[in-house]
Amino acid sequence: MTDDGTRENASHEAVRLFTDGHNCAQAVLGALAPGLGLDRETAVRLATGFGIGLSMGETCGAVSGAVLALGLASGGGGPGGTEAKLATYALAGEFFDAFVQVRGGLRCRELIGCDPSTPEGMLMARTEDRFGTICSGLVGTAAAIAAEMLAKRSPSA
Repeated sequence: MTDDGTRENASHEAVRLFTDGHNCAQAVLGALAPGLGLDRETAVRLATGFGIGLSMGETCGAVSGAVLALGLASGGGGPGGTEAKLATYALAGEFFDAFVQVRGGLRCRELIGCDPSTPEGMLMARTEDRFGTICSGLVGTAAAIAAEMLAKRSPSA
């Protein structure tokens, strides 16, 4: 599969999941995890607290979902995991740079123009359909960038 096809498929699947009621982090990780050996149900459960900017309007949940997928692909821990951790940190940094280049930032409340972790911000986001008009694009972008990065790491890419 070409990088463009990988990006497009991941983006469409993530947006579909988001539109079907998953939060931003769940949608991105849910779209990418099955290709990394993690079942979608477990991925969605893992990512639940990462939505709406780590549940507090901070780092965009779509970004968090992508970083979780990158860690799933390359991470490691424990005494022998130093190289894997460093490689994952570098991948995350590369992802952040690419996402910021396209979307202009990483913070949920800045990207959508309100803080959905507050009742007032959530009301504004829902009333003005910011999740549908802004967040769906953030989800698609995050999934596409992460999918392309993962495809480049794959031995078949």
